[in-house]
Amino acid sequence: MPPMRQPAAIAKTTDALQRALAALQSGRADEAERIASEMLARNARHGGALHVLGLALLAQGRPREATTPLEAAASITADPAIETHWGMALRQSGQPARALEVLQRATARERPLPLAFHELGVLLFSLRRIDEAQAVLERGLALAPAMTELSVLLGGIFLDRADWANARLVFARALANAPGQPAALFGLGAALMGEGEFAGAAERLRQALARDGSYVQARLRLAACLLELDRREEALGCLRAAVGAAPRCYSEALHTLVSAGRGAFCLKPSAAAAMLRP
Repeated sequence: MPPMRQPAAIAKTTDALQRALAALQSGRADEAERIASEMLARNARHGGALHVLGLALLAQGRPREATTPLEAAASITADPAIETHWGMALRQSGQPARALEVLQRATARERPLPLAFHELGVLLFSLRRIDEAQAVLERGLALAPAMTELSVLLGGIFLDRADWANARLVFARALANAPGQPAALFGLGAALMGEGEFAGAAERLRQALARDGSYVQARLRLAACLLELDRREEALGCLRAAVGAAPRCYSEALHTLVSAGRGAFCLKPSAAAAMLRP
């Protein structure tokens, strides 16, 4: 029979894990990685340390590396939270088939993590399995109706389907739970645009930009609304600001300018470039 662990050793391990979690929660993922790695050097099968190490690697944008400790942690404990984070790492590292298997298992657990439904919804949406994605998100919302990310993603699916009425309802629900949430304001603005309510859409998009001035897509959509409202100089200002902040969106800004009902027609690319130059 193996000897019992001393209380001091248990306290030391617990303290180290708590320090790693505190570092992770305060944005010091590199410190959390170091502490978890030190714990694993003493006990390679410590499930908590493996989980924290995987989370620390995910937080640092290293999902492929995160899959190894998270898979090991999942083999030790059938924990839906570990499975959710493992599935997230698999999805982010370009392994959709394995991610699908892991996340489906995580959502089928007795007490699933609401985040698992969001991750599975994101994956199914990216695979263009739209009906399945919608069903998963609706299951998630039945479990966690106040989780804004689920509503925003479901609203995005309705936008993708040009189902403006349902999109508007879902984004409004998201805003009821999280007033001022930029993605929900953007989604509601996009839904109103789809219904031709450009003034209301512009108001929501301005609110999204007031919350997040770097939201380039909101700026481009606002420009499109302003063009439809025949406020061309304001629209051009929005487009120039968008191109100045993100030069890669030049072609999208140009498309916005020339495709709007009250947009501009340019015979020469140089003329369009001059109009959009910040």
